[in-house]
Amino acid sequence: MPETYRADVLIVGSGPLGATFARRLVAAGRTVLMVETGAQLSARPGENLKNAYIYQRDPNLFAPVIRGHLHLLSVPSSGRAELGVDPSAVAELGTNRSSARNAENPDQDPYRNIPAAAACYAVGGMATHWTCSCPRHHPVVERYRGIPDADWERYYAEGEEILGVSRHEFDGSMRQRLIIDALREVFPELPEGYEVQGLPLAVKRRADNPRMVRWAGTDTVLGSLADGGEERFTLLPHHLCTRLVQDSTGSRIAHAEVRDLARTREVRVEADTYVVAAGAVLTPQLLWASGIRPPALGRYLTEHPTTFCQVMLLQKLIDRAATAEQFSGLLRAYRERFPDDALPIPEDDPDPNVWIPLTEDRPWHAQINRDSFQYGDIPPHVDGRLIVDLRWFGLVGPRPENRVTFSDTYTDVHDMPQPTFDFAYSSEDGARLHLMMAEMLRAALALGGFLPGAEPRFPTPGLPLHIAGTVRMGEDPQTSVVDTDCRVWGFGNLYLGGNGVIPTATASNPTLTSMAMALRAADRMIAGA
Repeated sequence: MPETYRADVLIVGSGPLGATFARRLVAAGRTVLMVETGAQLSARPGENLKNAYIYQRDPNLFAPVIRGHLHLLSVPSSGRAELGVDPSAVAELGTNRSSARNAENPDQDPYRNIPAAAACYAVGGMATHWTCSCPRHHPVVERYRGIPDADWERYYAEGEEILGVSRHEFDGSMRQRLIIDALREVFPELPEGYEVQGLPLAVKRRADNPRMVRWAGTDTVLGSLADGGEERFTLLPHHLCTRLVQDSTGSRIAHAEVRDLARTREVRVEADTYVVAAGAVLTPQLLWASGIRPPALGRYLTEHPTTFCQVMLLQKLIDRAATAEQFSGLLRAYRERFPDDALPIPEDDPDPNVWIPLTEDRPWHAQINRDSFQYGDIPPHVDGRLIVDLRWFGLVGPRPENRVTFSDTYTDVHDMPQPTFDFAYSSEDGARLHLMMAEMLRAALALGGFLPGAEPRFPTPGLPLHIAGTVRMGEDPQTSVVDTDCRVWGFGNLYLGGNGVIPTATASNPTLTSMAMALRAADRMIAGA
């Protein structure tokens, strides 16, 4: 007989949205068991690994860390014969259908794939390396209207407080002020409140070392739960939930089957309530594996197509920095310390983090910064103070034909049903993205010259890791998976959280919105709604 765990609530997934449910439910007196497939990578569970000194000193060093944590979800089988192999070796490569250790998926159409879609198996999930961008979704273009405006305002504000969201932690950056001033000249037409400004980030500048900041992670959301000692909260790394087992009525979850990966054993978890917040692909994967297959499961998939480039700042902006009165005191002090540095930007100038919010006339938003990404590295001989990244994020209209499905034949690295994407942009999506690229070029040319190798392009779909809509919220069980309380249709004790719940077309980063929805759902659970 498998060992049995008992809790008031089982939470599957240890990312910031699972942590949101845990924080709220433990505070309300519930005992919570959280299971996570991956390992704990930091002393405090789910800390943002970017807080290490060396990665703040040189953000380029963090890019390989991100790449190492991402596991591609669906890789089409190769159609190219490997003719140069020793004749005594296995005759055909890329034809092994017995496993998917490298996410090889014979069902994946390469022209309908989301090639960069990935999972992060670690305590904290994607929050171990996320950029912490936390804009509110636009009240007209992006927000789901099934949630009252008053609730949006309440839970957005609470989410911002929990994460410590601010637009001002990089106000001291000389380059940020230069870029904001330059882009406000380029975009004078933007309405009040939507002008070029500091990017809302879940980050705080450290008082003990102002050169460094503390990026929020899942530990930030857990709060005191991350410090241990709370008997009502238990986190089990290396525990994979493989199935939610329904009771005889088919309207409740009776228990969960969980695999202890470290000790290769099966355990059983019995709870009153079950929350799955495992990401926009792994959440519907678990439902599919459990035989919970509503019509909208995996459908209406959206993501954030992007445009990207890197520029080296124009000489006129550098000259402006050298002569502007507002920077004179700063530069005087810096030159006393480093008289041989000819560049009029202090070596410890905080990196810029600039934002152009989405508007109704411009259904995309922009980030201009210098941050760690799994793409966009700069050559080591180029002074990073001269380089800025430009990323424009667009939206995709939700359509049922855009979807992720799950195989009953092939399995992924954890022996769960293999996901397969069926995704394409509509003509309307394409027209928006063309205009978005034009706007990015307008901004880029006002700031600098293109860095060779980082000229304007549309990066690989899925790179932002912002897939949404796969377990969407709604008011119709035929076109949605959860109701407005995040409860799965037809189940009294099964709730979902995460970006997959967002039902609308969005361009802005989704984490804060998903957090607001999770806070609201947790309150409804506590109230017994």
